[in-house]
Amino acid sequence: MARIETSSSRPYHLVIFGASGFTGQFVVEEVARTASEGPKGNLKWAVAGRSKQKLEKVLEQAAGVLSKPELRTEVDVIVADVGEPDSLAAMCKQAVIVLNCVGPYRFYGEPVVKACVENGAHHIDISGEPQFLEGMQLNYNSQAADKGVYIIGSCGFDSIPADMGVLYTRDQFKGTLSAVESFLTVNSGPEGGCIHDGTWQSAVHGFADSQKLQSLRRKFNHKPLPTVGSRLRRRGSLFFSSEIQQYTVPFMGSDPSVVKRTQRFLVEEHQASPVQYGAYAGIGGVGSIIKLMFAGMMFWFLVKFSFGRNLLIKHPEFFSFGVFSKAGPTRKQMEASSFQFAFYGEGYTEEQDPSQGKPNAKIRTLVQGPECGYVATPIAMVQAALTILNEPTALPKKGGVYTPGAAFAKTTLIDRLNKHGIQFSVI
Repeated sequence: MARIETSSSRPYHLVIFGASGFTGQFVVEEVARTASEGPKGNLKWAVAGRSKQKLEKVLEQAAGVLSKPELRTEVDVIVADVGEPDSLAAMCKQAVIVLNCVGPYRFYGEPVVKACVENGAHHIDISGEPQFLEGMQLNYNSQAADKGVYIIGSCGFDSIPADMGVLYTRDQFKGTLSAVESFLTVNSGPEGGCIHDGTWQSAVHGFADSQKLQSLRRKFNHKPLPTVGSRLRRRGSLFFSSEIQQYTVPFMGSDPSVVKRTQRFLVEEHQASPVQYGAYAGIGGVGSIIKLMFAGMMFWFLVKFSFGRNLLIKHPEFFSFGVFSKAGPTRKQMEASSFQFAFYGEGYTEEQDPSQGKPNAKIRTLVQGPECGYVATPIAMVQAALTILNEPTALPKKGGVYTPGAAFAKTTLIDRLNKHGIQFSVI
C-alpha cells in the first residue's frame, strides 16, 4: 500500500516542482482550490523551484486570483534545481508526492524521477513525451517497486482523458470491448487560443529523436498483444471523419502509446481482454488542411537539422501559424476554450463468443471538459494526486512506473474528474 502519511520529517502531502513555470502556476491555483479534499480535509503542500522570488510571486498571484490572502504566508517555498541533485533529494525527502511540472521532460525529467525513487516520494508528471515516459519505465520500474514508490506519468491532458476514457468505455460496455477509436475536437472562443511553446519544444525534440524511441521499445522485448475479434484498421493520414464531420488526422501526442501500455499492464497483471485503440484529431475545414500541410512540410524538413530545430524553437508562432506561442494563452482565451473526446467502441455482447465472427455491438462515450492545456491538465494532475492520497488501497499492490490507467483503474478518479468539470458520459 502507498505511503501517504505526512510526518515531522516528511511534512508535505504535495510539493509542486516547477511551480513558477507557465503550467506550474495553474497547478498551484488548482491545489489551492482543492486543498480541503486532502486527507482529513487538510492538504499540506509547498511550492518548489529555482527562484525563491518567482515562487513567492506565484503564491501572491494565486492569492489574488482566488481571494485567498493566506496563501502568501501558509504555503512554504522550497528552493530546488534540476542541476543540483542534493537540492532535489532534500525536496523529495519532504514530500509524500512530487508534482513535477518541469519540462521538456526529456531534458529535465529523469533527475527528478531518480530523486523521488531514491528518497521515497511518489512522482506525478504531465509529460506527453513517449520517449521519456517509456524510458522511465525501463530504467526505474523495478527500483520503484522495491521502494514502494509510484511513478505515474502523463497525468495531464496527455493522457488522462484518453487512457481513462478507454477504460470508462470498456466498463460501460456490456460484453467484451474489442476496439475503440477516439476523435478529439478542440473549440476556442472568439478570442482564439494557443499553446505555450514548452509543448512545441517537446514536439520538435520528439520528432527529431523518433529513431531512439524505436530502439528503446525493442529493449522491453514485449510480445505482441493478443487481438480480440477483428483487427482495427488504421485510417489514412488525412480523411474526412463522418463521426465528427470534419477533416481529421492521426493524433500525434502520446495517447496511443500510453493506452497501449495500460492495456498491456491489464492483460499481464489482471488477465483482462485487451482493447485495440486508434486516436485521431479533428483539424476543421479545407483552410485548416492547407495551413497544416504547409506547416507540416516546413516542420518535417527543418526538424532533421540542428539549425532547423533552432529556428523552430526560436519562432514557434511563425512556424505553427500562431498555434504555439512563447507567451501562451491569456486567461480570457482559456475561459472560452474547451475539448471533446468522442470514443467509438465495438465489441461482442455477453452471449457472443469473441473468437467467432465480427463484433456485433457498438458503444459511444464522451469525455469533455475545459481548455485542455492549462485548465484540464491541472485538474487531472491534482485529482490524480488526491486519488493516491485518499485511496491508497485501490492502487496497484506494488510500486513501479505506471500509466494513469494502470494506476487508477480501480479507483474513483473518474468520479472525481466528473465533479471538477471533466465529464465522462455514455451517449
